[in-house]
Amino acid sequence: MFMKAGDAISGQEGTAFVTINGEVHEAFYVKSLEATVEKNKVEFKALGKRGVQNKATGWSGTGSMTIYYATSIFRKLMLEYIKTGKDTYFDIQITNDDPSSSIGKQTVTLINVNLDSVIMAKLDTESDILDEDADFTFDDVEMAEDAQFRTPELG
Repeated sequence: MFMKAGDAISGQEGTAFVTINGEVHEAFYVKSLEATVEKNKVEFKALGKRGVQNKATGWSGTGSMTIYYATSIFRKLMLEYIKTGKDTYFDIQITNDDPSSSIGKQTVTLINVNLDSVIMAKLDTESDILDEDADFTFDDVEMAEDAQFRTPELG
């Protein structure tokens, strides 16, 4: 068995939703998003073994997204933090669903997302379309649907 080109997932076929304070917002302004989980490890040395072993002791979640400069939602969250000290954590649900692929749908929710920085204002005479980058952290993940090769139905 091998992967066919038609099964590669198109980066444009998907959706993203942001849930802030119980309100769900379609994140149509997301241009790209990437979230990574990195294990925290400590080195372990044992008698009789010259090599160093590693033991996972936890993990951390970080991510980045590029969004079109078309929403004030994140600026409002940062402004609330600036003015009141109230920090907001929210969830982002990302679904990859390319109908031309037999791999199927994958839905991942990043939980307790917290922005590291936000562009508060932007002008750029060299840019046709404004966008902005935002780094973030998260502390939990759920996977509602996992992508798998679909078995073609016989008949």
